[in-house]
Amino acid sequence: MPFNLPNALTWLRILLIPVFLLFYYLPEAWMERQSVNLTAAAIFGLAAMTDWLDGYLARKLNQMSAFGAFLDPVADKLMVAAALILLLQLGRVDAIVALIIIGREIAISALREWMAGVGRGKNVAVSFVGKVKTASQMIAILLLLYYEPIAGLDTHFIGTWLIYLAALMTVVSMVYYIVQAYNTARKP
Repeated sequence: MPFNLPNALTWLRILLIPVFLLFYYLPEAWMERQSVNLTAAAIFGLAAMTDWLDGYLARKLNQMSAFGAFLDPVADKLMVAAALILLLQLGRVDAIVALIIIGREIAISALREWMAGVGRGKNVAVSFVGKVKTASQMIAILLLLYYEPIAGLDTHFIGTWLIYLAALMTVVSMVYYIVQAYNTARKP
């Protein structure tokens, strides 16, 4: 396991998961709900930024590694799953949305693993639809964690619509990946 800055940022993202969750389990007398929402959203936002930054630095510094390629998506999925389960518990996201997003992540991870096992892992690369899904999902989670109005904007309303968009894009991207894998597997 090579230790480099991109991998350190990925580990930081994993370590920030229990930190942002912890704030929702503090006794209410310790911190006002608005402060909890702000702090947790800020920590989640920092973790989400490390997702972009670690990939950028890995390419820029030529520090890409097999371990980093493995750990990065694991960190992303852990972070999103933890946030969605928390938001579900808080009543800020519907169970069906959480199930669609988490279920897709598990299914696509298994698909990529299988494709890699048959020597065709590169054929299930990240698509533009997947990038749009990720962006809307991360912004939605941030807004739903924060949950307070921003400059008169209803973060709950906007976050809810974005998380539904992310769920829709999740289904679209899953179908895309399955079709891509099917077509690839049919080739000799």
